[in-house]
Parts: sequence; C-alpha cells; structure tokens
Amino acid sequence: MSESKTLLISMGDACGIGPEIAVAAWAAEARREDLCLVGDVGVLRRAVAWQGLSLPVARLASPDELANLPPDCLPVWQPEGLPTDLLDCPVGRINARAGRAAAACIEAAVAAIQAGQAAGLVTAPLHKEALHAAGVDYPGHTEMLQALAAQEGVAPPVRMMLANEELRTVLVTIHMALREAIDMLSIERVLQTLQISDAALRRFGLTAPRIAVAGLNPHAGEGGLFGREEIDIIAPAIRLARQQGIAASGPYAPDTIFMRARNTPTHPGEFDLVVAMTHDHGLIPVKYLGVEQGVNVTLGLPFVRTSPDHGTAFDIAGTGRADASSMRAAIRMARRLIT
Repeated sequence: MSESKTLLISMGDACGIGPEIAVAAWAAEARREDLCLVGDVGVLRRAVAWQGLSLPVARLASPDELANLPPDCLPVWQPEGLPTDLLDCPVGRINARAGRAAAACIEAAVAAIQAGQAAGLVTAPLHKEALHAAGVDYPGHTEMLQALAAQEGVAPPVRMMLANEELRTVLVTIHMALREAIDMLSIERVLQTLQISDAALRRFGLTAPRIAVAGLNPHAGEGGLFGREEIDIIAPAIRLARQQGIAASGPYAPDTIFMRARNTPTHPGEFDLVVAMTHDHGLIPVKYLGVEQGVNVTLGLPFVRTSPDHGTAFDIAGTGRADASSMRAAIRMARRLIT
C-alpha cells in the first residue's frame, strides 16, 4: 500500500440514486481534493444535471490523476470494460447491465486500492437483483469485497457494522434466510465477531470498548425456556472473549438492549456497540433512528470501506429528490478511519 489518502466513491447501480448522491455528496463537501468518483462519465454527468448542479466533469485515466485537476472539476475515473449503453437502461428498474457495471466499478476500485492508488472505498447503493441478473454471484457488497480481498485464496473474516451518532451494531450473520442464519450460529462465529468488533472500536480510538451481546430468542431465551442458543452458543463465546480481555457482556434480551446502548445528550449509552445475531435484529433499531446519518462499515477488510445505510431507491431515481446525507456521513466516517 502507498501513502495515498484518496477515497474512491463508486457510483452504485446506474438505474438508482447512487450516481445522484455520489455527485451531490462531492459537491457539498468543503474538502474535495481526496475524493474520486468511480463510474460511467455519461451516467454521472446526467446525475449532475438531475441534481441541478453546474459542474465540469473530467474523465481520469486512473485515480493518480486526481491531484492534477482544478478544485471545482468533478473527477470521474471510468474503469475499462463498463457497458457502453448504460444511459439506455431504464431508470428505476432492475437491469443486468447496471448490475454488471456496479460490480465492475467495485472490482476496479479494490484493485486500485491494492495497487496503492487509494486508501479506501465509499460505495453507493447497488441492487442485489441486478447483480444476480448480471451473473454476479454475490448477495451484496460485503460478500463481494470479502472475496476481492482474499489473499492466496483465503478470504478475511468480515462483519457488517451499521452506525450513527447514537448507536453502533455489528452483525454475526447477514444476507441469508433467517432459518439459515440461525443454523450458522456457533461459538466460534460469535467469538470471532466479538474479536473483530473490539479491534474496530479500538481503531476508532476507544481504549476499553464496552460490547453488549444481544440474544437470539425472546428474553434471551429465558433460561432455556425459549431456546438454548444463548446457553449453548452465545454465553460460552462471551466467556471466551472476556478471557481474551474483551469487555463483552450478555446475552441480553434483544428487545431492550438497544435502548440501553443508545447514546444521546440526555442518556449516555451503557455500551459502545451491540452485537446482534441476525440482520434484522441489528439493523432495524439503527435504521429506525434515521437512515440519513447511518453508515455501513465493513469490518475486517485490509482497507477502509463505508457506505450509506439505504438502498437504490428506484422510486425516486432521476427526480433530483435523493438525499445525500448518509453518503456524506459515510465519507466522513471513511476519513476518520483512514487518518
């Protein structure tokens, strides 16, 4: 890796709001010299118009050219091999070409980071069905990035964290059917999640992170009356984590622990992070607080990756109504993690 501080911003699905929030976030930032968009020049130029902006757009041959641009010129690195007819894809609809382009931008961005041309990646939303239609065999960004970060055929263990100013949540399982997620739980997987979470919080500057672990079952199993996962899997993992110096506690009832962890001016949170067993257990509380400031962070990668915590919003794509607040929060979070 080089000493580059450049952040790459992928355009996401060309048929959704990703291009719009990418250009709007760039335009709204007072500091832009470290930001480079990755995507189709035509699609991003159209997004500039949809956002009501007046910006010159420069096509870069590589992220290395960023330093040579004027400060008010939108920098777009268009990787080789993108579909040539993306502007013909119907806006607001699933399209295989858009899915392929979104994946190609991610692949190119990771390669650039690995080559030392950038320090991190902020990803605009892609659409899982568009990926599938394009033959891309990943359910989402997290799994794709994990595979791209593999070294000698071994992918790093990663976890998804969703965070805002009031709450942080890390997930043990993510994009899979609920029944499969429950079957995936193990002492080793929960322990690994605690290890990754503790390391991430220390990177954020917390010297003694307090991690609460949410149970899987109602009332955290009620002593085995409502299931034994807390007794057989979660509690043993917490004990092992504590033996390693990780300040983990629980398992707590999942319907109340998020309230205890929520940090507000009138209610200092009891914990710095909550580990949840399944996708919706962990993400519903954070998203309920408002998606406009939520940030998705992939923990465990050898580089920084953040994203807004919302989807492609096909229903408002092209209308100029897309809100770039979460994208801007993702940029700020990535910068914090790089410095």
